[in-house]
Amino acid sequence: TAQQGRMLCAPCVWPDLGGPRVLGIMGILTLVLCSCSGQPASPPWDLPAISSWEHQGGLVFIHMESSLYSLPCSPMEMEVADPTYRWAQDRAACKLFSVTKEGHLLFQHFQAGDSGKYSCTISYRKHGVPVSQTFHYSIFGYHVLRGLDTVLLFHSKLCEDGWTKRFLWGLQDKLRQLEIEQHCKLQLTASFCFPSLNNPSDEFIIRVQLEVSLFGPHWDKHCKSQDMETVTDCYRKTVQHNLGQVQLALTRFFKEHKSFHVTGADIPSINFTNEFVGFLKTKQCSGGYGQTKQLQRCLDCCTVCPPGMFSPPKNSQCSPCPVGTYSLTYGVAFCTACKDGMITRVPGASYMTDCVKKERTKQAVSVVHRIPVLLLIILPALLAINFLFISCYWFYQEYQVSSPRASKMTGSTMRMETVTSFFRIPRAGPDAGPASDTSHLDTSTSQGSDEEHTQGALSPAVTSNLATVTDETTPVLTLADRKDTF
Repeated sequence: TAQQGRMLCAPCVWPDLGGPRVLGIMGILTLVLCSCSGQPASPPWDLPAISSWEHQGGLVFIHMESSLYSLPCSPMEMEVADPTYRWAQDRAACKLFSVTKEGHLLFQHFQAGDSGKYSCTISYRKHGVPVSQTFHYSIFGYHVLRGLDTVLLFHSKLCEDGWTKRFLWGLQDKLRQLEIEQHCKLQLTASFCFPSLNNPSDEFIIRVQLEVSLFGPHWDKHCKSQDMETVTDCYRKTVQHNLGQVQLALTRFFKEHKSFHVTGADIPSINFTNEFVGFLKTKQCSGGYGQTKQLQRCLDCCTVCPPGMFSPPKNSQCSPCPVGTYSLTYGVAFCTACKDGMITRVPGASYMTDCVKKERTKQAVSVVHRIPVLLLIILPALLAINFLFISCYWFYQEYQVSSPRASKMTGSTMRMETVTSFFRIPRAGPDAGPASDTSHLDTSTSQGSDEEHTQGALSPAVTSNLATVTDETTPVLTLADRKDTF
């Protein structure tokens, strides 16, 4: 194919020296020196050839229901003596391959499940040394867009499931010959039974829907080339021609087979008479295929869905398998559900081992879902605690005192100053004691006067103190002086 022409050549790999370690180091040094001097790199002695190579063969696209497709083991002509070929496929379970003597892998009536990653190893001997080369291919099925839907209407006297099933079996059996002649496939997709409008009590209408696939056995017998551009153009023309031929063949078939008779034990015969044949040309992908745009030569073609994805019939896109399902092979129309009590962690599972117990997954999902809620709850609390700590620390630094004793003295001094300013003239009386020097006032007097101040009375010591302060600052009039003034 055209893709095969673009496949990579064998990579240049330095051969294994196979000798003593010292000689190996000398060989590498010789390689470096020769490379630096501009001379071609070559070892100073003859060495055996490399034992194996790995090649990436690229992508290969094969149309669904291709009559015969031949894929060579190597994309290049290899002149070797007595080669042996071994083909392998990943994800394949005990599958037999058709391989020619030249090592070509043959696909007959290619199906979606034949897609996958293939590798071919060619083994031979060169100068007495075993040599092997492995080529890897990624094979995808595809098909061009074109289809036909058919609607059939039949009249009948009965509308029972048993009789309708017998009629449909007979209809499909008679259509098999038409499938062979037109190289197509006819699939019954739905059937409905409802009363007739003309005579609802005695007559019923059976509606039958048929899906016509134009890719039946040997549909591409006129397209022999394996060049991608040439063969895709041939496929388009063949499908367009076959579409018209199938439509004419179905119309002619139901003109010739107007009535179908169904017999049974209870009722001798029931007739299903055809009254209408309708066609609808479609451009939709088959089940398990989607428009993935991988095939550059045919962008509107449908490519097979890889494992982990699916595409129902009449759907043009491949979608990941939902959580709880998986798909193992290519071209799956519906994903497989995990066993009871098991679920997949993420969509797009492609292995059965991706299914795990629900409890473990639910716990993980619940924790992940709770993380934002926990952050919303914890973050404001942390901010509030941080703000409170900073505020308390600032308040403590601002109003810190040296000791509780100094705190009490400071409070008493402030209260004494307040009382002094309020009682500027002390009350004269017999209880007033002699004045005393404030420098001899003990702190115990201040401590003991706390309770007396709270009760609104001044102690004698404090009164004497006030009197002394008053005598030193402001002249005080006595009772005798007052009498002299009058």
